[in-house]
Amino acid sequence: MAFDRRNFADIIAQFTVDAEHLREVAADFRHDMRLGLAGSPDSSLRMLPSYLGLPTGEERGDYLALDFGGTNVRVLLYRLEGSGRYEVLSHVAKPLKVSGDYDYVGGEATAEQLFDFLAGLVDEAVGGDQKTPYLLGHTFSFPSAQTNINDARLIIWTKEFAVQGVEGAVVNDLLKEALVRRGLANVTPNAVINDTVAVLLSAAYINGDTQIGAIYATGHNTCYLEPYAGGAQQPMILNMESGGFQKLTPNRFDIALDAASEKPGEQRLEKMVGGRYMGTLFDMALAELLGEQGRLYGFTSVDISRILEDQSECADCASGVVEMMTGRRLSEEDAPRVRELAHAIVVRSVRLMTATFAGTMWQVAGAGKIRRQHIAVDGSVYEKMPHVTENIMRAFSELLGEDAALVDTLLAGGGSGLGAALAAAMTAHEAQG
Repeated sequence: MAFDRRNFADIIAQFTVDAEHLREVAADFRHDMRLGLAGSPDSSLRMLPSYLGLPTGEERGDYLALDFGGTNVRVLLYRLEGSGRYEVLSHVAKPLKVSGDYDYVGGEATAEQLFDFLAGLVDEAVGGDQKTPYLLGHTFSFPSAQTNINDARLIIWTKEFAVQGVEGAVVNDLLKEALVRRGLANVTPNAVINDTVAVLLSAAYINGDTQIGAIYATGHNTCYLEPYAGGAQQPMILNMESGGFQKLTPNRFDIALDAASEKPGEQRLEKMVGGRYMGTLFDMALAELLGEQGRLYGFTSVDISRILEDQSECADCASGVVEMMTGRRLSEEDAPRVRELAHAIVVRSVRLMTATFAGTMWQVAGAGKIRRQHIAVDGSVYEKMPHVTENIMRAFSELLGEDAALVDTLLAGGGSGLGAALAAAMTAHEAQG
């Protein structure tokens, strides 16, 4: 069957966010932030406290960082030197699962086995030193209930983890017990943070003027420094779990994707912007255009990136990617159209995310003006997907007018480790104060 050119314009329109819609999303996001701050159940943002403000940039000393966000775990020993400078003194990284050797991810593993493995990595990072006192910050990127900086209780495993005895437990208590079993009573876990919070901490330490941090990768999330203007509370970083923002208008492809997802009705923004879902949206739209509605070809965000990297007039490379995945050879007229579809999906993702950044900046500014600032972003989509940064700035221009010149985004790569070390340093300083 031929490429459905008559349907093409309608599908592109489904993925187009005009300036008016962009402003509505930004305003609705800020409204949800304010509802969330007031404790209203009508907010789709969680507004979770991190129990930390921003670093001063003058944090100093040697601190351990445990970065536990997936099946590859890292332990790093940082020397913070102040003025935003730091050195990595040691770095140990290992997978939690090696086929045929060990598995600290699946349901056969116990909490003791998992945390003994983590303690072994810490032992390696400090070179077997069982005397020097170390504080350890822990980036733990799983849903947790937290009542203070060191008390994160795992609510439920995600990312295919099923280790017994961890859900419902305080993760740093399990880690401390394992460190003692290892003879590392000199290592004290004193802070647990989310990976998005870690991104903001690391960027603020190095650059200053950074009050918003985000992950733009397989999934999406944003945190920010809530000023609590006019209130008794101290400014604090809040993790919004913004991928769950619901006040959006999904198109028919979004609705179908959500219905077939693991958790229908949840994570509306993430399903419209996250790298995990871009390929599926492209799949569904392309299948319609090729007359194979309902078929999934298995495109990923990496394929989308390859299609968009092809800047040639005839889109030969894009055509080759499509042929490899679908078995269909596109005509010279239709290959650029398919590239335009990929472009529309990515640009919509960027514009929706940027609208939430604008809503966050309006909240931070309150009744005042937006100040000069960076927004720290980490993640593979931000780092590697073509057309992201220019479309962020284009959306800011539409939303902020002249004030857009005061804002930029920066890549905060590797922020999870440095952020954890900074959390340990900041918590130690507060305890001393």
